[in-house]
Amino acid sequence: MAEEKARTRGAAEIDDTVPHSARIWDYWLGGKDCYEVDREAGERVRAVYPDIVTLARVGRHFIGRTVRYLVQEAGIRQFLDLGTGLPTVDNTHEVAQRAAPEARVVYVDNDPLVLAHAHALLTSSPEGATDYVQAEVEDPEAVLRAAARTLDLGRPVAVMLMGILAHVADYEEARSIVRRLMSALPSGSYLAVRDGTDTDPRYVKALRDYNRSGAVPYHPRSPAQVAAFLDGLELVEPGFVPCPLWRPEAADLVFGTSSPLYGGVGRKP
Repeated sequence: MAEEKARTRGAAEIDDTVPHSARIWDYWLGGKDCYEVDREAGERVRAVYPDIVTLARVGRHFIGRTVRYLVQEAGIRQFLDLGTGLPTVDNTHEVAQRAAPEARVVYVDNDPLVLAHAHALLTSSPEGATDYVQAEVEDPEAVLRAAARTLDLGRPVAVMLMGILAHVADYEEARSIVRRLMSALPSGSYLAVRDGTDTDPRYVKALRDYNRSGAVPYHPRSPAQVAAFLDGLELVEPGFVPCPLWRPEAADLVFGTSSPLYGGVGRKP
């Protein structure tokens, strides 16, 4: 009953007159959990940057590869996934629990539509656990307090920041968020970061148009600025690179190497 009430509250708060990044991303990935306003915003970006659909898939593949690495090679069994977006194929908990059924995953997002779908679809394996926290990335302390209901923050945790930090307009605030999250976690924890960069003028122009749509703006930064989110951590090979080059699998090679989407993984010493 409490879960049903939470879903009802979330549905009542959904605004289908303003585009939302999670729903636009879902549209680019071929999903149906979006509104006309999201489709229109997505098409405006695609008109300027036709590769955006491919880029969305690049980002999705990168998540899968990083989670598999963290579970299979780094031995991580706890994940804190911020800005998770709408559930789609191979969500973090599905990839993690496929390799380690006891893995525990907490998703964080601020969109009520994501909340409603998360309650319905993000179901755990019997051995593990998944939870969803409706919160703002700008309040990492609140995120950590809520995550502690499911995760043991005294043991290593992998923090997933996939495409979320570029929504934080102030660069120093974004860096502060990362520092506050990682400082609360023990040695052996990991940070996985992925964000769009300013390396492709067409992509930058498309995002400029996107930012005028009413959705929460997305601010591409230089690769060096995004890489700095991993400062103080031990970079996992091959380092901070265009996403298709990070431990690629056969399916990723079709995306090419000039992607403006960069990513990397670092371990807290």
